[in-house]
Amino acid sequence: MRFIRQRRADRVVGALLGMGALAPLVVVVGLLSYLVESSWPVWRMMGWHFFTGQLWNLGNLYAARPAIVHGVPVMPGASFGALVFILGTALTSFMALALAVPLGFFVAAASGYFVHGRWRVVMAGLVEMMAGIPSVIFGLWGLMVVAPAWAHHVGPLLNRVLHHLPFFTGPVQSETNLTVAVVVITLMIVPIIAATIRAVMERVPRELVESGLALGWTEAETFWRLVWPYARSAVIGGAILGLGRALGETMAVLMVSGDALNVLPRNIYSSISTMAATIAGQLDAALTDPTKMAIHALGALGLVLFAATFVVNILARVIVNRSTAQLRAVTKNG
Repeated sequence: MRFIRQRRADRVVGALLGMGALAPLVVVVGLLSYLVESSWPVWRMMGWHFFTGQLWNLGNLYAARPAIVHGVPVMPGASFGALVFILGTALTSFMALALAVPLGFFVAAASGYFVHGRWRVVMAGLVEMMAGIPSVIFGLWGLMVVAPAWAHHVGPLLNRVLHHLPFFTGPVQSETNLTVAVVVITLMIVPIIAATIRAVMERVPRELVESGLALGWTEAETFWRLVWPYARSAVIGGAILGLGRALGETMAVLMVSGDALNVLPRNIYSSISTMAATIAGQLDAALTDPTKMAIHALGALGLVLFAATFVVNILARVIVNRSTAQLRAVTKNG
């Protein structure tokens, strides 16, 4: 009898754990289903012009009756082109990644290899603390500190020095612009990249490091000859994880990017907007659309952003897992 009760308890616990394991899958499928259903009227209305159009306009919200475009009701004059937001997302994400990867690598190398004793613990703790700072605080700091400094000092200096380069020419027209958003996003993704690289560096067998030092190599030579070959793939994995964070960043970018509509950036001093920031910034206005087409358009932006971040995170997991498997094989053979 006791054995039967134990088997029943095991089955109940197993069922609960199975439901818990399936919960993330259910959430992802539910979100994806909602985004596909919500965005479907926009695909019928705009087609591929959703990706190539520059005009985002809710139309005449005070019109007596909606117009019918490709079988769906929309307010007269409405158009939903997402090219500006897609380009803004790509520029801010990849420019921030170009700055954050080398910075994150140096932070990881210092906190995971070159710095010793209690200072290593302090540096690792500071990096982890940066990862926990809310994005709105980064946004407030960027708006009140970085933006004025950039508009009045750094931007004009770069304009004078690099004016012969196409993307650096032109006056600084606004305190909130592309570069300020890049700086803020860079500081937000550095902890992710640094933590990923440091985790792989710390798994390098200590015997290998000690053998390199025993051969008379300096710490720098040991690092580049033994540690770096195993941490190389972690740089790629950390970069892709950071890219996933950069693609989806919302509030901080909304506060410092300028929230530009219908204007493609011409230089690094231009105001921009990203897909995530547009969803947050345009939500109030979209709710006033009686046809709900503006809400569907935001759903289409969400679907594009969901697909991009999903692919990026899958790539990151594959690369990090491959790096971990390589380290385990080295440790086992060594």
